[in-house]
Amino acid sequence: MKSIGALAALLALLPCCALAGPPAVAHFSKLARITPDNVARLGVAWVFDSGLKDNGFEDTPLVVGGTMYVLLPSEEVVALDPDSGRRLWSYDPREKWTGVSRGLGWWPGTRAIAPRLIVPTDGGRLIELDPRSGRPVPQFADRGVLDLKAIETAGYPDGPFEFTSPPAVFENLIILAPNLQEGPSRGPPGLVTAVDAVTGKIMWRFHTTPQPGEPNPGTWGRGGWQHRSGPAAWGEISVDPKLGLVFVPVANPADSYYGGDRPGRNLYANSVVALDARTGKLRWYYQLVHHDLWDTDTVSVEGVDAWTNGHEVPAVAALTKSALLFVLDRRTGKPIFGVRERPVPRSDVPGEHPWPTEPFPATPPLARQSVTAADVSTVTRESEAFCRRQFAEYRSEGAYTPFDLEPSVHFPSTDGGANWGGASYDPELGLLFINTSNLGSVGRMMKVRSRQPTLRRYRNAEIGARFIDRSGFPCQEPPWGLLSAIDLRTGRIAWQVPLGDYPELARRGAPPTGTPNVGGSLATASGLVFIGSTLDGDFRAFDARTGRMLWEAGLEGYGEATPVTYLGRSGRQYVVIAVGGPGHLRGLHESVPDPEDRLVAFSLGGVASPPTRARAN
Repeated sequence: MKSIGALAALLALLPCCALAGPPAVAHFSKLARITPDNVARLGVAWVFDSGLKDNGFEDTPLVVGGTMYVLLPSEEVVALDPDSGRRLWSYDPREKWTGVSRGLGWWPGTRAIAPRLIVPTDGGRLIELDPRSGRPVPQFADRGVLDLKAIETAGYPDGPFEFTSPPAVFENLIILAPNLQEGPSRGPPGLVTAVDAVTGKIMWRFHTTPQPGEPNPGTWGRGGWQHRSGPAAWGEISVDPKLGLVFVPVANPADSYYGGDRPGRNLYANSVVALDARTGKLRWYYQLVHHDLWDTDTVSVEGVDAWTNGHEVPAVAALTKSALLFVLDRRTGKPIFGVRERPVPRSDVPGEHPWPTEPFPATPPLARQSVTAADVSTVTRESEAFCRRQFAEYRSEGAYTPFDLEPSVHFPSTDGGANWGGASYDPELGLLFINTSNLGSVGRMMKVRSRQPTLRRYRNAEIGARFIDRSGFPCQEPPWGLLSAIDLRTGRIAWQVPLGDYPELARRGAPPTGTPNVGGSLATASGLVFIGSTLDGDFRAFDARTGRMLWEAGLEGYGEATPVTYLGRSGRQYVVIAVGGPGHLRGLHESVPDPEDRLVAFSLGGVASPPTRARAN
């Protein structure tokens, strides 16, 4: 097996040295001491209390060289003993504003230079710390700090420029890209940047909106590229060290819902872009959505192996918020299972020029793409009555229904059918595991009335509004959350099960509904898939071969993060997940009040933690 995951699989064998967090691969560990036969004995081994409360806590810890490194929602970095959760040191970058922080990076060093811990901040800074002491590395940039926001915002110093995902590392390069504004269209440019890990010198840049003299210009209409903000690339960047390629999941263009000032396909928005890791030169690209009007980011790109005509092919698995899975040849970008362009509904917004077709992969959608009156929820009488009245006010014309002058409901929602958690992967089984939400957005476009000149003539008047009832339950029939296994030998679904279950509805006798979810899963060589992510506040383990749930524990909060596993000094295998508030899913129905921001570590023989529904009883 010669996939991107090979490096992580090897490192995961090393006691307390697993780079088992987010460094650029589909989440998989070779550890196998926790198995389908003994996973029911998992219990809480230790808890680290951050002192914070009710924040979205999306970090995946790094465990390297006998130390765990954690990025808290406050952006404080803490080092812990991975066998006990005891704090060893902490570093506070003193960010003025904090939002989303999903993990740290690790540069392994050279024979002459010690390893460094890489801290990307929501304020657009890149910081290197000595992993032994937590002190900034003075030789890097300005006494350990590189302020990329100050360098790269190009005349828009007040625009958002945030690093939300861990950087990729290739040789002596740190490669990262910012999250930027959803609108208006003018703002900081979209960039992928490579930084020298030793000095902090910028080595190359790639523009996600092609500039004059670069490949593929002219897809933004006349002058549409000028002063264009983004597209962002906030998802996790992947690296294939053997091919020397960097794979970038590029997000939607700004403005997210109005494209009258950007007629065309809008490259490289909504694309997977493969770059030469040493130079930043474009090697190939594949666009997953043309002229996006729905906030349909590319949320992840994972290294996997797929099969075509009986032959194994190095591939990447790319996901959009629409929960459409594109499996592409890692070397060329060519689809492995096929893609077909299909007509989609038109827009009635004056001046809008939507693309007439969108690409649909042969792999099946992993979340609901539309809704009809027959699909309105009947979970409770109250919900059905409210949701039918609401549905009568909106139209839905299937996949890629635009937000028009007439109110409409769109599936999946702008929260995503899939989101930043991406996928985990078992290379031995050839299965890719993806968690998705069935949740809708409602909205309508309104004319912008402003005395100031603006390119945005229309805006979505209901950004973030969801198709939910008064209690925060989705307004269409369950399942509301799914965990799916896709067989990469065939491109078909191997199994699919509801993910999550609301205790309040279970007590009324409702069958498992699943819940909206965000965060990632972790696959292990023993045949397990670990995942939190759900709004019922539970952490689960599934049989990777069948989808049968084998273990469940309450978290007293929401595990909207990707778990990590590693071996302790004694050889005990731990599974750790960050637990906090509902984060991006706030406003939906919640089952745990006032959660604290904590790390919870599980091991065999630990203290039992009953599921949320058992606590409620």
